[in-house]
Amino acid sequence: MNKRVFPALSLALSLLLAPSMMLRAEVANKDKPVVWYNRQPSNSSTGELDMDALQFNDKTYYVGFDANQGAELQGEMILDYIKGHIDGLDRNGDKVIGYVLAIGDVGHNDSIARTRGVRKALGTAVEEDGKIKSDPVGTNADGSSSVVQDGKLEIDGVEYTIRELASQEMKNTAGATWDAATAGNAIGIWSGDFGDQIDIVASNNDGMGMAIFNNWSKENNVPTFGYDANSDAVQAIGEGYAGTISQHADVQAYLTLRVLRNALDGVDIDTGIGTADEAGNVLSDKDYVYREDERSYYALNLAVTAENYEQFLDSTAVYEPVSKQLDAEKAPVKKVWLNTYNSADNFLGSTYKPLLQKYDDLLNLEVEYVDGDGQTESNITNRLANPAEYDAFAINMVKTDNAASYMQILQQ
Repeated sequence: MNKRVFPALSLALSLLLAPSMMLRAEVANKDKPVVWYNRQPSNSSTGELDMDALQFNDKTYYVGFDANQGAELQGEMILDYIKGHIDGLDRNGDKVIGYVLAIGDVGHNDSIARTRGVRKALGTAVEEDGKIKSDPVGTNADGSSSVVQDGKLEIDGVEYTIRELASQEMKNTAGATWDAATAGNAIGIWSGDFGDQIDIVASNNDGMGMAIFNNWSKENNVPTFGYDANSDAVQAIGEGYAGTISQHADVQAYLTLRVLRNALDGVDIDTGIGTADEAGNVLSDKDYVYREDERSYYALNLAVTAENYEQFLDSTAVYEPVSKQLDAEKAPVKKVWLNTYNSADNFLGSTYKPLLQKYDDLLNLEVEYVDGDGQTESNITNRLANPAEYDAFAINMVKTDNAASYMQILQQ
């Protein structure tokens, strides 16, 4: 074989790759598309959105789900269950429906919304300065807590009291929040304290909810409600887990990468979202909402119960209306840096990331996935050493306050 073939081949490949490499180098990092996802840049104390982060550049957006709509749906799901299953639900017959609440991360907007949603629906909410309190009560055996109040509910002419017996942040000694092991331990303490006063378990995610279900409530036939529609939780509905909320993760994952794809291609940001693309991908207004003033896309939530859970058994199936492959000539391969805040997070690891990995192929995106430790932002940011290698970024922060850590890197 002619030895000159190899240098010639190398030259040809260099010329072929040069345009995309030059294009990436010509775009400053501060001007590249950015999607914040799953954890909206915001003040963890007040919930106020970090508009500096959401307006980092004209190609920056947030993708998540409608936390308030989902929170209200979760509360309504629990309330509907109580109304429909009151016979036998009051385990000790005291006309008090007692529930415990696994809060998760007290500083996370989604967790705050879910706590408020449950309390609002069950009538246990207490307002302060026009907002429902979302603090943990610790324990509240006699209903005297100032954080919550006793709710009242009449069913078939009988009045019941609804009482939040206990709630706490699920945070382990290393600092990780939404911690399933902590929730599993907490139910051991709560069941020892309250016994058959506990009639309902509410959890702000399925990771904690399943830990409680497996450690205690399944054996004791206590209905347990979670959030996220993780595969194991949906499967467990057939075994007595009472219900969960689907964040429409298939829509969220699609939007996370689709927004980047559109920004990279310089097309209308609504392409393949509210407006069909050439392949026929399009979402309906029942799937998501876009709030322009927040530069945020929110997937709409769905209740998953014993009546419909079989439709949700495969949580990693792509959403059929947006499952068509893009033309690589019109949407050439681009390189994306994407992180998840915690390698141990059940929802992100078992549902969201597998969906992203399916959509990245459909959208012709080469994604480098980075998993954090769930505790320190630097564990993630240290691995974004050379942002010039990438065309776009999808960021999932450890704490919602920490967007500046990433913006600083991209502004260098």
